[in-house]
Order: sequence, then structure tokens, then C-alpha cells
Amino acid sequence: MTDTLKQLTDLGVSVWLDDLSRSRIESGNLQSLIDDRSVRGVTTNPTIFAQALANADVYAEAIADCKTKGLDAEQSIFEITSEDVRNACDIFKPVFEQTNGVDGRVSIEVSPLLANDTEGTIAQAKELWEKVDRENLLVKIPATTEGLPAITEVLAAGISVNVTLIFSLERYAEVIDAFMQ
Repeated sequence: MTDTLKQLTDLGVSVWLDDLSRSRIESGNLQSLIDDRSVRGVTTNPTIFAQALANADVYAEAIADCKTKGLDAEQSIFEITSEDVRNACDIFKPVFEQTNGVDGRVSIEVSPLLANDTEGTIAQAKELWEKVDRENLLVKIPATTEGLPAITEVLAAGISVNVTLIFSLERYAEVIDAFMQ
């Protein structure tokens, strides 16, 4: 680990990776980033996964398995990305335990198509939480008007949330209110 990154970590700064792929997981690169670069968590989104899935070689077996199961494209993406996030959660578990849950988390986003759908966001957040089934998962929910009550309900259900798309101080205050309810 570089001295600078170690110093930042010791001061309480959490370095997060904004990139996840099966090749990063299977090659040991993710573990190496934790060990050598003080990466403390990872976040994903549909764009990151689209880029990862473009590498069909590493996903060929998973895609074929989904096809055999008769899953459509959306269901296949859900299965494959949930597996990657579950595996990343397992890799980050020691960090999660060493920091009493402060670090060592992996974030996955509900579909951006649900940004204006409170009930759909809640349902998918619960589905992701159940599918990944790891305590160090964060479910990313947008801070849209419709996302605010979803944040409250999902937190009340015991699901850890990463709020995204906060673009004003007013919305930040609304997110705090959603958290406190």
C-alpha cells in the first residue's frame, strides 16, 4: 500500500472504486486493490455493468446459463450483476468486519427506469437485498421526489441505502428528513 493511501485511510478517508466486473473479481485484482491501494468499498451502476458485460468472454458461461434457464435479457442482467455484487461483498467482508461496518461495502443501483416510481424502487431494492443476501450490501436509490419515500421505507425494512443524485442543498435536506423518519 502506498504511504499516502495508508495515511488517508488512517485519517478516516475511505477510498472507493467506481468499477466492478467479473474479471476484476476473478483475477484477484479487486483483492489486490484492497490490499495494496486501500480500496475500502466499490460502487456500481448500469453503465459500469454494461461495460463489464461487453466483455463476453468472462461472462459467456453465465450468459449461456441464463439462456438455458429461459431468462430474458433483463432477468439475465439482474442474475449476473447480483452474482458479481455478492462475490464482491464476500471479498470486502473482512474490511466490513474490521471496521465494524463503516467500510467494506458494495453498492448496487436500482434501475434508473424506476427513478420516478416509489413502489417499483421499493420492490426492486428489496429484491436486490434478498438476491445478494450480504449484510455489507448498499442499495443505491436516487434522491428523486419519488425516491425519498422509498429511502424511508427501505431503511425501515433494515436495508442499507446509498443515496445518489443529490444535486442541491434543498434535496440534501430532504434526504436527511427521509433518513430520519
